[in-house]
Amino acid sequence: MRKPSKSAPPTGNRPRELRTELARKIASFVGSSEKLITGIPGLLLTRRTAPTAPAAATYEPSLAVVAQGRKQAILAGTTFIFDESRYLLTSLDLPVICNVIEASEDVPYLCFVLKLEMSVVRELLSREEVPQAQSDSPAMATGETTAELLDPCCRLINLLNTPQDIPFLSCLIQREIIYRILRGSAGARLRAIATLGDQSHRTAKAIAWLKANYAKPLRVDDLAQIASMGVSTLHHHFRALTAMSPLQYQKQLRLQTARGRMLVDGLDAASAAFEVGYESASQFNREYSRFFGQPPMRDIRTLRSPGAPLLELVSDRQSAS
Repeated sequence: MRKPSKSAPPTGNRPRELRTELARKIASFVGSSEKLITGIPGLLLTRRTAPTAPAAATYEPSLAVVAQGRKQAILAGTTFIFDESRYLLTSLDLPVICNVIEASEDVPYLCFVLKLEMSVVRELLSREEVPQAQSDSPAMATGETTAELLDPCCRLINLLNTPQDIPFLSCLIQREIIYRILRGSAGARLRAIATLGDQSHRTAKAIAWLKANYAKPLRVDDLAQIASMGVSTLHHHFRALTAMSPLQYQKQLRLQTARGRMLVDGLDAASAAFEVGYESASQFNREYSRFFGQPPMRDIRTLRSPGAPLLELVSDRQSAS
């Protein structure tokens, strides 16, 4: 696909036309920047002109629709590729390793990212016409990017041209987008997580607590009480959703946060370690080296060096951008 222009998209199949239109709109609004936090609640537009180095990030519940290029997210060893043909759906806060793998000046990576509000998901699920299905997949999945999904994505971006319409129309179009996701197979886990009383929903409560309190000592018994489950049941469902144990989840959140504090805010390794909940700087150094491949300060120096590849940082909003 060529670089988006203001010319009309070629005639042909509907999904290709809509993808071309979406790419043109994203490129127009983002311009030469790498991202745009729009005036539409929950909508982020991103652009990259070169592949990026793998970086740790925590993806929040969101939908990522790629108009051009390709990106990957690795969750506990499983790789999810999302590109022009497949979107990425994240149903929980999940720590991943991610990077853009296809992008250039002529064909930049362009992505539409919409944060998901569980209250809206639950409202749609209360209607009989949304199918219900069970899922054993983790809380991250890819699905086919259809014309029925691309069309409301384009219409949502169009609202940036008429800001006065955003307060009323954006919520209606976002509901249509979520409806399209819920009707597809990739939305099965999202349906389970949003369903009150479901095991996935109760496990999600424990995951949300752990994400908000990662710096505190982890007591799995307390976590099980939050989820109203037995410890073994919690472990089973926690791993099913996140592909990792509660302790591994906490460790990744701690290490990612510490890395960000050192890289962005200039903290030294010991200060970052204690801030994210480590009681031992040496333990932090060991676990950091195993996860990122080298000791903390050497890693930060490498990331800051002039010859270092672009890093896929997620800062203002942690989503699959």
